[in-house]
This record gives sequence, structure tokens and C-alpha cells, in this order.
Amino acid sequence: MLNSVRQLIARRKPVRRIARVPDGERWYVVGDVHGRNDLFTALIEGIEDDDAAAAPATTTVVLLGDLVDRGPDSAGVVRAARAWAERRSVRFLAGNHEEMFLDSFDDRETLRHFLRHGGRETLLSYGLPPEDYQRMRIEDVQEAMQALVPAADRAFLASFEEYIVAGDYAFVHAGIDPARPLDQQRRSDMLWIRERFLRHEEPLSHVIVHGHTIFDDVIDTQHRIGIDTGAFKTGRLTALVLEGETRRRIQAIASDGGAITIEKGGHS
Repeated sequence: MLNSVRQLIARRKPVRRIARVPDGERWYVVGDVHGRNDLFTALIEGIEDDDAAAAPATTTVVLLGDLVDRGPDSAGVVRAARAWAERRSVRFLAGNHEEMFLDSFDDRETLRHFLRHGGRETLLSYGLPPEDYQRMRIEDVQEAMQALVPAADRAFLASFEEYIVAGDYAFVHAGIDPARPLDQQRRSDMLWIRERFLRHEEPLSHVIVHGHTIFDDVIDTQHRIGIDTGAFKTGRLTALVLEGETRRRIQAIASDGGAITIEKGGHS
């Protein structure tokens, strides 16, 4: 009887899916930053130090989207991201919060939704005084954001990709529709999907690395890896490092006192 139970548990335990990125490549995939520029700049330094200490490789960084909203310094995150991309290969995926932000410049209903989900903090980070914001009507907010947000930042956010493939992995902000091939995905699903993707338990064409849904720590179901560790409220920003068949992580973690440390682990 005991052996039968042990065998049942063993069958339920997920088997490590062997997936790899192309030889000679190293990928750093960063979860949702959401305005935490303090964690982001610390993680940039941690990734740069890690890459410098590792064997030579063609290195690419991918940001999974949702750079903006909720945290206190979205404008700083955008500046840091643009500057990082000038000195190394960094690719950016569109998140639902970038979509809301950009649509808000022309659509007031979207702007109302944006402001309720962290957009207020984004506009304050671009220099909108909080006391002015409190007095503004929705049309005033829209007029102010058009004046405050640089056109170059808007163009940068609008340039983000929808998904990226690296060997056996695919990177996307929210996930994919399990019923559709990767090259036939809808943008709305890639930026917004949740339950239909998260509940899916069968292997997909690629191991999907995604953000969008917050987990206490990195979650690896073998067919998907979720790396949104809720930086804006937990103080933990995660990068997944992929090289050959290995997976590991680098995290920027803020203490209660505000100090930020870099932690590494999760070799597999």
C-alpha cells in the first residue's frame, strides 16, 4: 500500500522538460518592473556583473512588458530601459499596461481605466503635481499627459514586440491561447490572457516564459515559467537566465529598510 502511494506521488511530480536556447547564447528575461526603478537599476547592474563573470556568449536581454504603472517611477524605468538598449542587445515585449498607457492619449474611457490601475503614479512620475491632479477633470488629465510625456517615450513604448522565440522557449507578456499555434496568436491574448492559459496543463509547442500574473516566487510547471514576482508591492524583481539547458535566476530584493541586494539561485 505504501509503495502504491509513493508511486502515485512520483507520477504526479512534474518531470523536468528539457528545453534549450541555441548554443553560444545567453538570455536574461526580466519580469514586470511596474515603475520600480530602484529595483530595475539594481537588477541591470546585477545582470551586467553576471554576464561579465560568465563565459563569452551572445547575450540578449528581454523585458516582458509592464515597465510602467503602479510603482513610483515609471518615467525613470523608461529612461533606464532606453539607455540600457543603447549599450547592449535589449528587446522589449508589449504589456497590457503599455497598451493602456498609449491608448489613454486618445481614448478617455481607457484613460479612466488606466488611472484606476496604476496610471496615476505614472503621470506623477512624469512631473504632474499631485495637487494639480486632484483638481483635474479627465479631459485636463489627458491634455496634461500629452504635454508631459515625451514623444520619444511614446514611440519607444509603441515599438515593443508581441513575442520572441529563442530555441525551445517563447517569451510573451501574459501568455498564449493554448488552442492556437504560436504564429496565430491574438495580440489581446498575448497581453491580457490569464485563466485559459494558466489552467492549461498539457505541453505547448514551446516553454512559455511570461509575466502578468503575480506569484510569490518563480513558478515552473514545465510547460510555462511565470516570473512576475510583484516588484511594485513585494520589492522583488526577477530575471530568468537561460543558457543551453540550464535555468537560473537573478533577483533584486528590497529590504524593509530600503537596501537592495542581488540574490542568485535556481540552477537546473
